[in-house]
Amino acid sequence: MGKKLKIAVIGAGGIATGAHMPGYAKMDNVEVAAICDIKIEKAKKLADAYGVEQIFQNYEDVFEIPGLDAVDICTPNYLHSVIAVAALNKGLHVFCEKPDAVSVEEVEKMKAAADASGKVLMVMRNNRYMLISDFMKKYIAQGRMGEIYAARCGWQRRRGIPGKGGWFTTKEQSGGGPLIDLGVHMIDLTMWLMGNPKPVSVTGCTYMKFADNDTSDSVNSAFGEKNAEGTFDVEDLAMGFIRFENGACMQIEFSWASNIEKEQRFFELYGTKAGAKWYDTDDKLKIFEEEFGSTVDYLPNVDNSKGIQIHEANLRHFADVVLNGTEPMFVPQQGVNMVKILAALYESAKTGREVQL
Repeated sequence: MGKKLKIAVIGAGGIATGAHMPGYAKMDNVEVAAICDIKIEKAKKLADAYGVEQIFQNYEDVFEIPGLDAVDICTPNYLHSVIAVAALNKGLHVFCEKPDAVSVEEVEKMKAAADASGKVLMVMRNNRYMLISDFMKKYIAQGRMGEIYAARCGWQRRRGIPGKGGWFTTKEQSGGGPLIDLGVHMIDLTMWLMGNPKPVSVTGCTYMKFADNDTSDSVNSAFGEKNAEGTFDVEDLAMGFIRFENGACMQIEFSWASNIEKEQRFFELYGTKAGAKWYDTDDKLKIFEEEFGSTVDYLPNVDNSKGIQIHEANLRHFADVVLNGTEPMFVPQQGVNMVKILAALYESAKTGREVQL
């Protein structure tokens, strides 16, 4: 067996417990050397569950572990860039949960630290690893869609506000609501399928209409730690429009709470040779091609349930990049572009004007 990636997980909350640690447990080329959390009892509980020997309360102490290769950041959003920059400056590779950062200034610090250190910086983009995503990427690479000139994507919830009153709904710690929480996922996937065009302008609106509404009919509202006495100063709905340098555009919609028929996440692509759509409500990829002068429907037989868990797949890719020099599917500039989009939409919502990037 070759070298193992020695990594420490910083943050022992829901995403580390539910996705990252289960993923690492299935990987024979990764050793989780330590768990760190400001609430040491959470670190101990997670470490005990997976037989990890070392626990820490201060992330800076983690950097001193002998032979450590990398850290995996699973903290609240506002700490992503702070810890990532510190780790990169210590010569460690970094994997980080999304969003990359809560401001353009912070995400640019991350990229600069990665460039200066020469270490790998990768941020979770797990939806790229769905089987339908892989199929679409190859289909597009074959030229079968032609020019993709427009797209739509979204993630809509009925009453799925996570950790109400906790860090999720506190702008100072989260950076925003469903746009920064859910938007990263589907905007990234759709842009990736489009070939990662450079965004040039953003227009958007945000709304906070359910801060005082405790109705919940979504499993997603169980995520995060609630605080009845806490803060809710972020949006619960964001809508927007992105223009790209190549002339393409994208409509977006993300909500934690809306009076809609059903919860769903989706993307739609409009190409000159074909169109495509995927809605997770039926999990079927549908493609609409031209043939013999008319449009024909094409349903490729792609079953997402047969793939490995997508968070695990992203973590496996990170390990492969660090250990074997595999070309990364994500590079820090994509993170910079993403945070610029998010920040511009919030600015547009505040000013009522289109924001140039």
